Amino acid sequence: MTLFCVTAFFLFYGLVPIFGGDSLGLVGADEPRYAQVAREMLARRDYVTPVLWGHPWLEKPALYYWRAMFAFREFGVHDWSARLPSASFAFMLVVLIYLHIRRFRNGGQLDAALITASCAGILSFARGASTDMQLAAPFCIGMLGWYAWYETDSKFWLFDLYFFVGAATLAKGPVAPFLALVIIGIFAGMRREWSLFRRSIWLPGIALYFAMVLPWFIAVQRRNPTFLKIFFLEHNLERFATNRFEHYHPFWYYVPVVLLGLTPWAVIAITAFVDAVGGSINEWKARRKKFHYLGHGRTGDAFPEFLVLWAVVVIVFFSFSESKLPGYILPALPPLAILAGDYLNRIRSRGLKPWLLILHAVLTGILAMFVLLMPLHLRNPEAIPPRVAIVAASMVGVAAVVFILITVARFGLTRLRAATMTPMVVLLVYMFGVGPVFGIGPLASTKHNINLIDTTYSERPLTQILNEISPPPGIVAVWRVRRDVRYGIAFYRNSRVVDYDVGIVVANPPGTVPQGITIDEVKEGSWAEEIGLRRLDGDNIVAVNGQPILNAADFDAMMATWRRGRRLEFEVVDPRMPDRAPQFLGGTLQDGIPDEEHLLVVPESQIGNLRHELQGRQYEPLFSYPAQGLVVYEVMARQQATAAGNR
Repeated sequence: MTLFCVTAFFLFYGLVPIFGGDSLGLVGADEPRYAQVAREMLARRDYVTPVLWGHPWLEKPALYYWRAMFAFREFGVHDWSARLPSASFAFMLVVLIYLHIRRFRNGGQLDAALITASCAGILSFARGASTDMQLAAPFCIGMLGWYAWYETDSKFWLFDLYFFVGAATLAKGPVAPFLALVIIGIFAGMRREWSLFRRSIWLPGIALYFAMVLPWFIAVQRRNPTFLKIFFLEHNLERFATNRFEHYHPFWYYVPVVLLGLTPWAVIAITAFVDAVGGSINEWKARRKKFHYLGHGRTGDAFPEFLVLWAVVVIVFFSFSESKLPGYILPALPPLAILAGDYLNRIRSRGLKPWLLILHAVLTGILAMFVLLMPLHLRNPEAIPPRVAIVAASMVGVAAVVFILITVARFGLTRLRAATMTPMVVLLVYMFGVGPVFGIGPLASTKHNINLIDTTYSERPLTQILNEISPPPGIVAVWRVRRDVRYGIAFYRNSRVVDYDVGIVVANPPGTVPQGITIDEVKEGSWAEEIGLRRLDGDNIVAVNGQPILNAADFDAMMATWRRGRRLEFEVVDPRMPDRAPQFLGGTLQDGIPDEEHLLVVPESQIGNLRHELQGRQYEPLFSYPAQGLVVYEVMARQQATAAGNR
């Protein structure tokens, strides 16, 4: 009961309408984009090709889209239903961690499960409409299943490995089986049990894996001949080996990310990790001696060693990647949380060292202070919070520290879990407000913080205003805004947003009807789509106006020098036939400003440049949106502006 109630609160409160309300709209660029892909696949009844605004979107496999499609079909298209796939997978992960630890390391199961559910990384990504939890949860369940097979030698547990790693492959691709092989290989090498690889190869499991994975990969490749190039080369190999997608961070980037992801349990988890490393080294030394563990074929407890290798391999692997995002490291958090739960169980009788307990309590207090001051920071990012607010937040933080210390001193280490999660429960209620809770209405006066976060980071409130002024299919355009603004407005209007930014309209070869493409879009039915071009970049273009193009960087540099109206001649390689001679396309540099009347969303910083961009057009400001530094204009139709000028 404790497991289900506490896990449900951490993962679902403030997410679903009947339990805390769906007060936070989709944020960032990925959430609305992935949700829109699932919506379009559901509308087209297409379970093979991910589609965004009518065009193939082949960056990720389809597992998240399938699960979001099911949620949309059952509950309707909402931002909260788009997040259910991640929340449900996180819930499944927590429950299976509990069952696994109870079966193989009885005593620490509740600590391990609830530490996993309440650490910041799991809690955050469980509420995201993204593919990160779709990879992390099945992968972690599969690795626990493999270790259960290692201990029991029962083929039943190998089913977990193949099934859940297959699901993880459908979530993000070959990284899941690759990481599993590396972890198992290093584990086998360190324990000198080289037969593990041979015995792990289970033909029914292999058949199950390929039966799960191959049908979709084959089907999407047959429908989209560029899939293998886009997905495997661009979004796996190039994403790992280059900074093409501009997510560069230093090698040590994931060290603070892991610590933040484990908050408020970071001190306990790192202590448990160091303890497990020490124990694993001692086990390794003992195994090197000629006579040890007499009468036992398998030496010592391998579980801490396995968890350490699991976490280290994931962290080190992604640290070598040139593209780094916080969600990549998510599969490393559950083994560290399990180590923390197991460590607390083993030291329960002797207790935690006082300085570690104090450090843990202080970290929880700092977290409380940060959360309490965050709304003030959002209201005025450039100002230091008032002294009264800082003092009040500090007092709450100190109260959290004292509460944890007194609780553990009075009731022992068995109450550390409850003492730590109590402030977190209060903070979640502080952020999301009180209610609704299963039919009991919300307390409106408590919803200010989540409404502020929603207004600051989500485009849902802005789009509600836009829809009142110009309901779809009215045109909304953007100019020089962040990607999350463009994708967010498009999702909540269920209509593509026009971008003013300069593009290239390219005509088809002589003798065909000019349909054209822009720099970001391949139009249906055009020759460019027919030969499989997804976008014009350095991968496909050989030369522009006779000047060679070696790579995408050359193409971007050349684009920076172009001006509207310039005639361009392209030599383009058909990606399906690289040995074929380059084809020629002609085009003109143009802008994306619609001729029709429309609404325009621009940053406040770009208002001064708008007159040049809309030269000859009539426009007027409608309202400002200071929460995100945006201004909305009404731009008259080109014909209206011409007629007004004649009058």
